[in-house]
Amino acid sequence: MQQVDEQQSSKAKLPHDIFLTNLIVNHILLFTTIAATGRSYFEFMVLVPIISFSLIGYTFFRAWRVKREDGEFVYIHWQIAKRWSRLFAYVLLFAVSFTIVGWLGYTYGGMMREMVLAMVGGLSALPVLVSVLILIIVEMDALHHARVGTLPEWAKKRFNVSE
Repeated sequence: MQQVDEQQSSKAKLPHDIFLTNLIVNHILLFTTIAATGRSYFEFMVLVPIISFSLIGYTFFRAWRVKREDGEFVYIHWQIAKRWSRLFAYVLLFAVSFTIVGWLGYTYGGMMREMVLAMVGGLSALPVLVSVLILIIVEMDALHHARVGTLPEWAKKRFNVSE
């Protein structure tokens, strides 16, 4: 792999910046802000997964469009961000599924409110929060690699990069 210049490094940081923005701004700051306002703005909680799936979809789209000819370093960093975005999308789909099941159980199944809140909190909110914290650490490492012009060892093996 060739030496990485400042322009390639800047392009390689973009997917990690998008994903970290999703994790920190959307899932921590926006979620906390809406949750702290109480019941008056609770319906806006639906914005968190909508924004998240939009940013993940954009990452998938851009990772699909970027070509190795545009720069192998940039290409691999988009693929790294896509990998972690895919994992997070599965976690979000899992969480949204349990939230919908809880809402259906409460609305149509006669489940107790406390039981639904415990189910939704334990089976959807908690896994999302834990995965957000872990993925922030993972993405910060990937962003550091993009800044200094290197690749993680697993990415070198996966994309057959020799130095």
